[in-house]
Amino acid sequence: MEFSLRQLMVAAVAALAFAGTAVAADMSDEAIAERIKPVGSVYLEGDAPAGPIVAAGPRSGDTVYGTFCAACHGTGIMGAPKIGDSTDWSPRLAKGNDVLADHAINGFNAMPAKGSCMDCSDDEIIAAIDHMIEGL
Repeated sequence: MEFSLRQLMVAAVAALAFAGTAVAADMSDEAIAERIKPVGSVYLEGDAPAGPIVAAGPRSGDTVYGTFCAACHGTGIMGAPKIGDSTDWSPRLAKGNDVLADHAINGFNAMPAKGSCMDCSDDEIIAAIDHMIEGL
C-alpha cells in the first residue's frame, strides 16, 4: 500500500489538531477558573483599591532623581545640567535657589514641569535638586 504526499500531509495536520485540543481539554473547575481569571481590576470613582498605590511619606531626593531625573541629568541630554557637574550648575545656581526650584517645578526650556514626575510634591522636587547639586 502506497501513501501519497497529500495523504501524509492530511494525516499530519489531523494529528496536530487532535494533539492541540488534548492540551486544552482539562475541563476541571480549577483549570477553567485559571484560564478565565481577570488580568486586572477596575475601581469606580471613590472606591479604594485593595492595596496601597503609593508609598507613605515623601520620597528621598535620591529616589526621585533615580526614578525621574537620571535619564536626562545623568547624561546631560538636551542641555540638562549633569549631576555633580559644577560647570553645568554654576550659571543656574547664580540665579538663586528660588528660580532653580521654580524652573524645576513649573518647567523651563526643554525641562518639563516636575521633570515629568506629576505625583511628586514640590518638596520632593527640591530634594532631587539638592541631591543633584550635593557636593558642588
